[in-house]
Amino acid sequence: MKKKVFVLVSDGVSLRNFAYTSFYKLGIEQGYDVVFWNATPFNLEQLNLKEVKISNAKPSTFSDVLKTALIRIELNLFSKREKDAIYQKYKFPLSYKTIKASVKSLIIECYSKLYNSENGIIKIRKKITASERKTSYYKDCKLTLEAEEPELVLSTSQRALAAIAPLTAAQDLNIPTASFIYSWDNIPKATTVVTTNFYFVWSTYMKKELLHYQRYISPNQIKVTGTPQFENHFDATLKTSKTNFFKAYNLDVNKKYICFSGDDITTSPKDELYLRDVAKAVRSLNKKEYNLGVVFRKCPVDFSDRYDTIIEEYKDVIVAIDPIWKKMGVAWNGILPTKEDYKLQTNIIAHTECVVNLGSSMVFDYAAHNKPCAFIDYNYLNASNSYKKGVHVYDFVHFRSMPSKEAVVWLSKPDTIADQLETVMENPSKTVSKAKSWFEIINVHPPENACNRFWIEIDKLVIK
Repeated sequence: MKKKVFVLVSDGVSLRNFAYTSFYKLGIEQGYDVVFWNATPFNLEQLNLKEVKISNAKPSTFSDVLKTALIRIELNLFSKREKDAIYQKYKFPLSYKTIKASVKSLIIECYSKLYNSENGIIKIRKKITASERKTSYYKDCKLTLEAEEPELVLSTSQRALAAIAPLTAAQDLNIPTASFIYSWDNIPKATTVVTTNFYFVWSTYMKKELLHYQRYISPNQIKVTGTPQFENHFDATLKTSKTNFFKAYNLDVNKKYICFSGDDITTSPKDELYLRDVAKAVRSLNKKEYNLGVVFRKCPVDFSDRYDTIIEEYKDVIVAIDPIWKKMGVAWNGILPTKEDYKLQTNIIAHTECVVNLGSSMVFDYAAHNKPCAFIDYNYLNASNSYKKGVHVYDFVHFRSMPSKEAVVWLSKPDTIADQLETVMENPSKTVSKAKSWFEIINVHPPENACNRFWIEIDKLVIK
């Protein structure tokens, strides 16, 4: 009889990491019955993947309050432990715009003060699971698990509130559980919301982080696998020829293109001005007969029109290639990637010379292709042309993993971007070796073997 593994997916990133990579295929090849326990609106059966649909993934409202309190308590404790105020910048401000929002925020503040200790964290976590056990969502999950009898439930995100009820139901039925820390910046941000028997992480660096911040976890619970998110860069079947790709997206085959990778409006509220500055720099370089263009890929969860004026003004330089994501809900986790976009992103990277952005993990995507990255390092103030050097994002803890500042090109002011991009074009390999060293710290290598490492570890965990 095949060993059954339930793979709990609750958002678009999880779909991309596990449904669009080799994860499912490898599991089947190794004799597993792999079932996606699907809490997203996306129909995975269209991709010939086996799924059990979660039709009403509705956590308790009280659990949501407790989760926010938990995160705020942990960030307070991290600040105290590390004697570092940076953790306070991870907090989202509480809302007092309406009576309902104000009541919720006051309750969160109350719990944050009452349970502001190491023991308080444990008590809050217990309260969250107790709250979830009272929901019909938990009861439905428990019935599903009793009927399906999986040997393991793997949550593809450690931060999803919707994952707590299914994982709690599994634990109550003595089914082993695991969760994947899905982003390189998540651990210091106190987003380890779910509690499982085992944790899959990107690297030994991340393992040390998890042990440092979440002191209830022991070393033998943590499995170093890498992340599947970089697998696409090593899959030749996804790549389109330059000629065909340029034709499909109306790119000039005689030009070399720089990718500007957009950020979300919370992280980079003046992102359109950065795009403008890069386009200006490219125009300047083209006067020196460089013949460059900009491929603009906006953040998949940004549906604003804030870039439109800039794209029109610089249409001689900018070609916008939108992500192929589907909006299937109101919240950010209801905006889901398609398999077509998985291929599109691969080809944008393969056919552009470098990437410019504000501090994202795209530096590693380009390092996988032996290509450089430039980080924007100036901050626009209220006026569109008034700025100061530095962006607070780079103060965040995950950037401390960078072994050398020379891993990227730092764009510290608008009027020097042209010179810096010229240096990149003339010597593209200058920063790449240090970027690759950073990549090796952040994610266990070789990166293309992450899914295989997952199944090696899963095989050790399931009940034979």
